[in-house]
Amino acid sequence: MAENSAGDGVGRRKLLAYLVAAPTLTVAVRVGADAWAPEQAAAAGPEAPATAPAALPDVLPDLGDVLILAAAPTSHLLTLELQEDGSARFGLPRAEVGQGLTTAVAMLIADELDLPLDRIDVRLDDARPELLFNQLTGSSNSIRALHRPVRTAAAAARARLIATAARQWDVDAADLTARDGAVHAPDGRSLGYGALAKGAAAPRTAEAPDVTLKDAADQSVVGRPTGRIDARAIVTGQKEFALDLDVPGAKPAMVRRPPTVNGTVAEVHNAADVRALPGVLDVVEIPTGVAVVAETFGQALAGKEALRVDWGPGTVDELSHEDIKAKLRKAAPGFLPPLLVQHIDAEYDFAPVSHAPLETNSAVADVRADRATVWTAAQSPIAARSAVAEAIGLPASRVDFHVVQAGGSFGRRLFYDAAVEAAQVSKACGKPVRLMWSRIDDMRHGRMRPPTHHKLRVTHTRDKPLSLQHRTASVETDTGHGIGDALTAGLTELPAGNETFAQTMFRLSMRSPYDLGATAQTLTEVPLKLHTGSWRSVYSGTARAAEEMFLDEVAEKLGVDPVEFRRTRLKTEAQRKVLDTATADWGRELPEGVAQGVGFHEEYKSRVACLVELDARAPKAPRVTRAVIAVDVGRAVNPRGVEAQMLGGLTDGISTALRAGLHFDKGLPLEGSYSQFHYARQKDSPPDVTVHVVESDAEPGGVGELGVPAATAAIGNAYARATGTRVRSFPIHFDVDFEPFPR
Repeated sequence: MAENSAGDGVGRRKLLAYLVAAPTLTVAVRVGADAWAPEQAAAAGPEAPATAPAALPDVLPDLGDVLILAAAPTSHLLTLELQEDGSARFGLPRAEVGQGLTTAVAMLIADELDLPLDRIDVRLDDARPELLFNQLTGSSNSIRALHRPVRTAAAAARARLIATAARQWDVDAADLTARDGAVHAPDGRSLGYGALAKGAAAPRTAEAPDVTLKDAADQSVVGRPTGRIDARAIVTGQKEFALDLDVPGAKPAMVRRPPTVNGTVAEVHNAADVRALPGVLDVVEIPTGVAVVAETFGQALAGKEALRVDWGPGTVDELSHEDIKAKLRKAAPGFLPPLLVQHIDAEYDFAPVSHAPLETNSAVADVRADRATVWTAAQSPIAARSAVAEAIGLPASRVDFHVVQAGGSFGRRLFYDAAVEAAQVSKACGKPVRLMWSRIDDMRHGRMRPPTHHKLRVTHTRDKPLSLQHRTASVETDTGHGIGDALTAGLTELPAGNETFAQTMFRLSMRSPYDLGATAQTLTEVPLKLHTGSWRSVYSGTARAAEEMFLDEVAEKLGVDPVEFRRTRLKTEAQRKVLDTATADWGRELPEGVAQGVGFHEEYKSRVACLVELDARAPKAPRVTRAVIAVDVGRAVNPRGVEAQMLGGLTDGISTALRAGLHFDKGLPLEGSYSQFHYARQKDSPPDVTVHVVESDAEPGGVGELGVPAATAAIGNAYARATGTRVRSFPIHFDVDFEPFPR
């Protein structure tokens, strides 16, 4: 039965469908803030408070809500095309960075269009500046923003195909059904979508047919665990990433970078000698270093290592890891002694962490006198296109910016430094180039989660919390990408612009799921010019993890079991259901030195609880041996994709809680490879992991950011219970146990 009164019926007033030249049927749909009926607005916007005043914070919009509303005015520019062969093609205005987004979107289309999944081609859109605020991949926002527009576009196409068949057969459209890429009549006749596409695309003066979206009960694809549609291409090497593209004449290029962050080129001593090396085609200076263009990457690497360069100073040349930590501790305001109540205080530090995607930073660029073309993975391609144009002195309208799939990101592809560098090198040498950062470059000069310091206090009576105060100090997080467009990217460069933007992001993404009395969470940014950026979970990855570990301390001081302490203070039944599911065997008997830990997190209309068991009998080599994760993301489009995201969040939590971080020494990270940046290996993954995707009929929530804070906190809490030691600085084991590469 099609949904109407429930808010998923989309009438003619709310549908903008237009057709382009036959034989392609193209449907574009607008479902924005001005199109929601009153009953829909309640479902699509912030949740109504369950009770007041405890639930009041939940009615505030989160960052995802803001981005969805910003994207709504251009949602009508998203298009779905039906081809003559009966297949469908959708231009995705988001980046596929390994999160499985193309698969989830294809599933939405398959269900509403009644077309087999393998006949749907989801392609990444080029940079489209007309999609103002609507081409940013981040803040767990993609499915939340695209869910209704994509479904409506597919349903509109299905309705037109049925109407076209009804005209051809001279029957009532209500008597026809769509199934497996064809329209069927009760008498057994059928027409494939390919045969109907041309007729459906023909302009007509009659009103467009009503469009309704399917009930969840009628969906046969959405909600079913589904493998990635591009899995075979990835594992067989057929999937094309930036450096796989066959761009005629594009030559490998690498950049010699300074020995400190943001250092500058003072003088190149032997450019002519390097140009004479085998295979080297050119040596050019760009603002970030000295590039070598060659016939092969091996020759480009040899050439850049042979360069002798004098460097100007960087922005943090004298700072070490401990210096940065001290600055953060000083920046976070302390607490005054409370009056008439008791209090519990704690402090936590988190080291900077590399994004470290498997694919290093890379781009292909072909810059001519009057035009440029760039290919790269990009989460904010509109801002990237503008930055490339500015860097090479062309109007943005003369830059074609093609988005390709990324081999991982975790926030790294929000920045477009590789695209800018590739364009600068191409312009300087007069030929197309394939620019690749080395792994050492990616670790040392790439983006990182900024280091943070946290001061927390709970005031309480004998057994009841009265308030929570959490003061976060962080090295400034670069938000120069804005919300994906050239306008807000430029605003962050104004005086106080980045600080204002960061404060807004912090307030829209940080909130406590608990009733702990008066709650205040604040951010102080320290303006050190490091290469920072949004790392998976952004602020909550450290701030909420710190709160969850602190909550265990509070429960212990008040003499309450930590799971029960959480359960009695969570605000909704949905939260408690997730916690109860994950902790069904909380407290089971374990050997001495092995313990359980729990963490909970709610963000972007989703919630997760994580229970881990950690073996710390070898104190220097603790290992998570078991994990149970329960997650509620509303209607899960692809439960298998949700499970994969939770496993990834668990791995990130294991890494950053136990061993992974960056050591700064005289203005540069020491880590330069995976062998030195101690991200979790396969042997560090728990052999026993269960992920429960809790069923829900709510609108889809965010998934990508969700898993890290709860997992990190659960590991920290398990370590404390296993060893009797509360860790204050993460990662727990953070030794320089390697010989750093030369600068």
